[in-house]
Amino acid sequence: MQTTRETPRTTIALLERLVSFDSTSRNSNLQLIDYIRDYLDGFGVFYRVAGDPSGQKAALHAIIGPLEAGGMALSGHVDTVPVDGQAWTGDPFAMRRQDGRLIARGSCDMKGFVASCLAAVPDFMARPLRRPLHLFISYDEETDCTGAKRLIRDLDESGLRPSLCIVGEPSGMQPILAHKGKLNLNVTVRGLTGHSSDPAKGVNAVHAAGEAIALVAAEARRLAAEGPFEDGFDPPHTTIHVGTVQGGSILNIIPEHAAFAMEWRHIPGDSPYRHMDCLRSVVAGTIEPAMKAVRPECGFSYEICLEMPGMKLADGHALTEAVKQVTGSNSTGKVSYGTEGGFFEQAGIATIICGPGHIAQAHLPDEWIAESELHACDRFVRGMADRLLV
Repeated sequence: MQTTRETPRTTIALLERLVSFDSTSRNSNLQLIDYIRDYLDGFGVFYRVAGDPSGQKAALHAIIGPLEAGGMALSGHVDTVPVDGQAWTGDPFAMRRQDGRLIARGSCDMKGFVASCLAAVPDFMARPLRRPLHLFISYDEETDCTGAKRLIRDLDESGLRPSLCIVGEPSGMQPILAHKGKLNLNVTVRGLTGHSSDPAKGVNAVHAAGEAIALVAAEARRLAAEGPFEDGFDPPHTTIHVGTVQGGSILNIIPEHAAFAMEWRHIPGDSPYRHMDCLRSVVAGTIEPAMKAVRPECGFSYEICLEMPGMKLADGHALTEAVKQVTGSNSTGKVSYGTEGGFFEQAGIATIICGPGHIAQAHLPDEWIAESELHACDRFVRGMADRLLV
């Protein structure tokens, strides 16, 4: 498909096309990326494509205006969470309009923002941009943010790094200055099997895991009571919890294996690694000695499976002030969920979150976004270009 300047697409029409691609994170996104490439080709927009090693996914970095570093990026991911097991009242990948709502998987999180940015391309090109307008399209945000990390590596290669970035995650078009970081940890426990009638001759891995989980629960209570705290987050402190547990095969056998998965969601400035090191130290000092006394090979092992940095933009930053003025918002916020913004900030790009829709509408059956929110986003992206790039 070729799109020309004489036949621009509206945000709603583009969203209808974007949601028709089943870009669940487990799937390839190449058909969707090819569609966006064809659309950009119709306007003669320069872009770079950064593929993953499997050849099944790609991120895209487009530039409108001067082909140089600096300027502002509008960033959105096009992968979605699954629809499996959800009670949708219609086809999740066929957009429906109902009472001012646009219903489809990804409509809110976050193809609506991407559609708004793409619809603005001809207007961006018609503006006398003195600094570049970048479009970031990423993949795998819903899993491990591999797409954003791949984009950042491509920025290192090209040297075309923006100075500022707006991540269009659903925020009700309110500026979000900070979010928590995240560290996911898989914990494996090795015990020694035997008959349950003589437990002293074995090492019960489930018991050991349970003791460690009790430590996690106690630490969660301590953090809630003692902090550290940062106003604006809900809750205003680092959190810790265990989400899954496995172990044992039958009741009369001492379980030799157990495992659990846990996470920290940490406020900016509070390192999750110190919490992880503390847990490992307490386990090594209080739980493992009795295990190793029976057999030295018994014990705990740890695997970090996801690290997401937090994000924090200064309230007085020029990007903050610009977003507040363009949106008309007198306040800013902080959120406890993570985004790709932490990776962009870590790469030296001042980043803020502001996008259409609300996070409570995302990931659910019959996910939706209000048409009015998309209209507000259309005004916002053009207003930000006028304020910072022209």
